[in-house]
Amino acid sequence: MDAREFGAFLASRRARIRPADVGLPTGPRRRVPGLRRDEVATLAGASVDYYTELERGRGAHPSVQMLAALARALRLSSDERDHLFHLAGQPAPATGGSADHVQPAMLALLDRLETTPARIITDLDVTLAQNRLGHALLGDPARGSGPAASFVYRWFTDPASRGLYPVEDHPQHARDFVADLRAAVARRGRDVEAAELVARLRAASAEFAALWDSGDIAVRRLVRKRIVHPALGVIELDCQRLVSEDGRQRLLLFTAPPGSPAIGQLELLSVVGQQELAPDVPTDTATAAY
Repeated sequence: MDAREFGAFLASRRARIRPADVGLPTGPRRRVPGLRRDEVATLAGASVDYYTELERGRGAHPSVQMLAALARALRLSSDERDHLFHLAGQPAPATGGSADHVQPAMLALLDRLETTPARIITDLDVTLAQNRLGHALLGDPARGSGPAASFVYRWFTDPASRGLYPVEDHPQHARDFVADLRAAVARRGRDVEAAELVARLRAASAEFAALWDSGDIAVRRLVRKRIVHPALGVIELDCQRLVSEDGRQRLLLFTAPPGSPAIGQLELLSVVGQQELAPDVPTDTATAAY
């Protein structure tokens, strides 16, 4: 790892970003043209001390997850993201994984959604970023690499992952996940990552194998979901999906149906979420929720 060059690159990218670009208030007394170190640290889910040491060229080798979080926080282009990985002595991540680069247009929309829970995922259901209300509604996305980064994989291999939805809704969600995955796999063509995900799921879950063999295919768009929240109970929401131009990333928006109890629940969620999201100081192994 070229620590000195790595730190200098972080500082140069930080200096070019305006607070408004990432949804932060400008404030009357800013001494730097771009973001402050503490703001980048917050956006990346790192401690201020840890990020400061990285910029000074003295930090520990950052994990792949932290590199991806820094790339998102600093709004790096794909080429800049790859360069950051190379400076850290890591190969650039493959498209579609948990360290995938969030497309700038998607991230710009997410930055501006302050009153709507939202999350960005890949077409293989890997969470890339979410806003604070998304975190409050859906919890912290599980960390993992390879197939385990996909919520679809965890749905069929880890019973605890199903706790987000009422038990009676599980069969329909399972069918929807598989039908949507089939559409994503077909779009990707001869994609190694997608093929590995399907192969691993077929070997690990008889339920998945049976649903896959049914041949059903359907792209998920606007769906009504019931989500189990630990403090607010079951919240019934519309989940709208905005799809990137290449179809590989999706911005999920969770909105309350007009006149429904979910309107009040989302208002409470904003309060509960702020209480639960008191700043932690994650280590470098954590992935940012942003």
